[in-house]
Amino acid sequence: MRFVSRGEKSGRDRDFSAQGGVSKTMHSAAIAISAEQAEQGQRENAAIARGLKSQDPELLDHLIELYQHRLLRYLLFLTGKREVAEDLFQETWMRVLLRGGQYNGKARFDTWLFTIARNLVIDLSRKRTMASLDEMSDPADDGRGFEIATDCPSPLDQFQVREDRAEVAEVLLKLEANYREVLVLRFHEEMSLEEIASVTRAPLSTVKSRLYRGLAALKPEVERLRGTRRRTEAAG
Repeated sequence: MRFVSRGEKSGRDRDFSAQGGVSKTMHSAAIAISAEQAEQGQRENAAIARGLKSQDPELLDHLIELYQHRLLRYLLFLTGKREVAEDLFQETWMRVLLRGGQYNGKARFDTWLFTIARNLVIDLSRKRTMASLDEMSDPADDGRGFEIATDCPSPLDQFQVREDRAEVAEVLLKLEANYREVLVLRFHEEMSLEEIASVTRAPLSTVKSRLYRGLAALKPEVERLRGTRRRTEAAG
């Protein structure tokens, strides 16, 4: 058995202390960066709010250029029809132009934008006597929240490589509308659960439940699609 001398012990203590100091420094730096990013975001939101109130045409052009692909993708996933999505895309920006004064800059602009788009989808669904997103509820959705495991990739993360994006998009369109919407907002738009709850006007526990059930439904559908394609290729 080797005894640790007092000098060695003191050196180790200093090493542990130094490591702890570095960890605290890194944590403090991360907090500072996060706070700076939050302040930057608030300034940008405030600038957008001022520009929309004054109906600044250059600002609107910039916003369309910045968000057009994300907005159209969201509408495509919600409606499943490109022609309808494109019509709603135009209508969404008309609403932004006409009602821009209602945006106060307290929330992220994309959250407000997607809320407008979603409301237009619901209005169109009601006019066509179709079930709205709010009415398409899962009978098993009892409002209880689910905690998603974060120590391993989600099914969507596993399939989100470039060559598989077409497969994921195809499968998402087969899921129920409320599951599809939450998955798109969470993983395509990278919104927080709280922001998704704001867009969908659903309780946070419901958002978590829909996310959990959507992920559970996604994996077997992708595997089924891949199996069908493998069999087709083998037969060919």
